[in-house]
Amino acid sequence: MSTGRGLLTDYEKNCIAGKKEKQREYEARSRVRARIEGPLMNDIAHLKKHDPELLNELRQVVCDDEIE
Repeated sequence: MSTGRGLLTDYEKNCIAGKKEKQREYEARSRVRARIEGPLMNDIAHLKKHDPELLNELRQVVCDDEIE
């Protein structure tokens, strides 16, 4: 299993959790949105074309209402 980060860095997690000043939270949210709209969308398009089964696994994780 990979030990790198997923979508958020530890610093961004702390910012979004309110452990840093409010401005840092806004900046972190902006960076995450940019990743979602850019690299993540590109990865999804790639999986859709080349490995739909793996894309389905991603959907199951992302769309799981029971994520804690």
